[in-house]
Amino acid sequence: MKLATLKDGSRDGQLAVVSRDLTQAHFATGITGTLQQLLDDWNFHSPQLEDLSAVLNGGKARHAFPFEPGLCMAPLPRACQWVVGSARLDPVEALRRGCQPERQPKRPDGFDEEPLMAQRASDDFLGPRDDAVFASTEWGIDFEPAIAVIVGDVAIGSAPPEALEAVRLLMLVNDWSLRELMPAEQATGCGFVQSKPATAFGPVAVTPDEAGAAWRGGRLALALESRWKGRRVGAADAVPGTSFNFGQLIAHVAKTRRLRAGSIVGSGAAGRHDKRPGTYGTVEKGTLEGAAPQTAFKQFGDSVRIEVMGLDGASVFGAIEQRVAPLATA
Repeated sequence: MKLATLKDGSRDGQLAVVSRDLTQAHFATGITGTLQQLLDDWNFHSPQLEDLSAVLNGGKARHAFPFEPGLCMAPLPRACQWVVGSARLDPVEALRRGCQPERQPKRPDGFDEEPLMAQRASDDFLGPRDDAVFASTEWGIDFEPAIAVIVGDVAIGSAPPEALEAVRLLMLVNDWSLRELMPAEQATGCGFVQSKPATAFGPVAVTPDEAGAAWRGGRLALALESRWKGRRVGAADAVPGTSFNFGQLIAHVAKTRRLRAGSIVGSGAAGRHDKRPGTYGTVEKGTLEGAAPQTAFKQFGDSVRIEVMGLDGASVFGAIEQRVAPLATA
């Protein structure tokens, strides 16, 4: 099934079931009010929502209405936690090369076989049509398309297969980055804060079965197509070149702590495994590795569009369509 959270003036919005073709929706009222409530009692509520989804897709839902992505919040507008990993090792190496050698800590044995993961702000996500607001273009505004999963409860010390079973929903991500602020934060050795602003998510979250055969081995074998100012930047592969699947990423987070239902784990920016240029803006080719950006950083008024097409040629999550906007001052 496909689920969306519609704006209703509250911080958590109102949960709705969306048809597979993204044309119709039906409020989940009477079953559960918000996505977090669904996740907290998944085994009870999800079968009822699956039934509603079947009725909606069959064209027999009495109170269906046209689905409008512009009215969507992020599927989970705020979350217990938002942890981003790197399913590929090449961006990890780019980050290490960008760090001052004298500040690089001694790495333990096996470090290179583990994903690089970091916490992100999870209290205020952006919807798929919300403007991405920044105070300055000198910060090096860039976008990063990615895939993320929402999990149910995950026990501490869970092995990857067990952790993978906790995946409830898949989401499309635009993980905004401020490249020119990254080197100074990276040099502290404490991770990114100011350089990772609010993250945007696609219109709908989907259960893994909606991806069909493309969801296999804890990976989504589809391409993320990005457009900047209406021009196709490229299609970044979500699977080729990845070293870790979502089960491994989730298990890595759960090594020393449990995860509560509603935690989000991201795969990190998708990219081409063949190193060809023009994938998604300046990711991995900009200031972090000391190279000239392949494309200019984003400017006020620029548009960014990210979408994933399924094996059937239809949009899986709907599209993220955002405008880079200046921070309004009084």
